[in-house]
Amino acid sequence: MTIKIRYTLFLLASLTLLGFSWPFSWLFSHPNNEPFGTQAWLEKQIRIIESQSSGLDPTIIRLSLIAYMKARAQGLDDKQLLTIIDYSKPSTEKRLWVFDLKNGKNLFYTWVSHGKNSGGLNATSFSNALGSLKSSLGVFVTTGETYMGGDGYSLRIKGLEPGINDNAYRRDVVIHGAWYVGPTVARQYGEIGRSWGCPAVSKELAKPIIDTIKENTLIFAYYPDQTWLSHSHYLT
Repeated sequence: MTIKIRYTLFLLASLTLLGFSWPFSWLFSHPNNEPFGTQAWLEKQIRIIESQSSGLDPTIIRLSLIAYMKARAQGLDDKQLLTIIDYSKPSTEKRLWVFDLKNGKNLFYTWVSHGKNSGGLNATSFSNALGSLKSSLGVFVTTGETYMGGDGYSLRIKGLEPGINDNAYRRDVVIHGAWYVGPTVARQYGEIGRSWGCPAVSKELAKPIIDTIKENTLIFAYYPDQTWLSHSHYLT
């Protein structure tokens, strides 16, 4: 095996470990040419995401796209990007995806933390209350407000669902990097670290993810909470 081939394989393995999607679907486009907002667009987009994602439940894909269509109809999407977090998965598993819906690409697939009072290995409790130190569910929109804080480069987000996550901005729930998020910590401790309610990602991926999703893109944070699922204006 030549040195060049070995280097290429090492680079691909390193990118996968950091959280870039495998098999590097961000290199290839799979556009959806159906009219946006139609049932045909929805069904085709589900198939595209299923083909581009790993370990993401088709039911969650459908729900996230329904929410996305309603939010986009309100002018809450500038880049045709959708971030999905599946809090029903344990923290040791990758459970955050960033999709480029315009080009049909999976840009990121990586680990993400939940709040320290939401649970240990598994998040089971969620809150919109100030000081709860819990994660919030539902539909969020990113702002253009990035800053360097105690956790480094961070991005403010706003919750769109009254009583569910609309205190996110006031709670300082932000996207940021954290040393305690990633496969090494998961292997060593049997779970990744927990935040004060923020969806924290690895230090290495914080800037590329933030710079990709900032400025009016949608985040869909899922957990099978029946009250939220049956009352969310973005899902019903």
